[in-house]
Amino acid sequence: MKKAIFPGSFDPITCGHVEIIQRGKALFDQIVVAIGINSHKKYLFELEQRLKMLHLCFDGDPQIAVAAYHGLTVDFAQEQGAGFLLRGLRSGQDLVYEQPIELVNKHMNPHIETVHLLSKPETAHISSTIVREVIKYRGRVDGLIPDAILAYVKALRYTQTS
Repeated sequence: MKKAIFPGSFDPITCGHVEIIQRGKALFDQIVVAIGINSHKKYLFELEQRLKMLHLCFDGDPQIAVAAYHGLTVDFAQEQGAGFLLRGLRSGQDLVYEQPIELVNKHMNPHIETVHLLSKPETAHISSTIVREVIKYRGRVDGLIPDAILAYVKALRYTQTS
């Protein structure tokens, strides 16, 4: 079975993430959408909220699992029995950022391959960083985040203090 980890902070998950995951389903039998926990990073959404968003997007899809993990992504992949890391690339800047990570991951575990998929033009402009700013200032997020979480995020953004 070909199993991949799609790691990220998913703060929040965007239409760009979903596009890569959906295309990845043609390559892998199972994809674990995994929230990496970084204690030094400041998140807009709490871990439980981000997990809820992932479940709202993917529950009922037998090819997709949702998880959270501490530590190194390659260690989590090995624990999960995954031979692949799935990553999306929106631009050349993403490639410059991702390349050294891939090389270090390969150094730590030569049995895990990283597969990069280029974003489609219609989602290449979407980043979680930009979406967080739109959410903070109560802008329109339809078309930027999956429809499955629009109501959830709208309810949260009016109850959170930023």
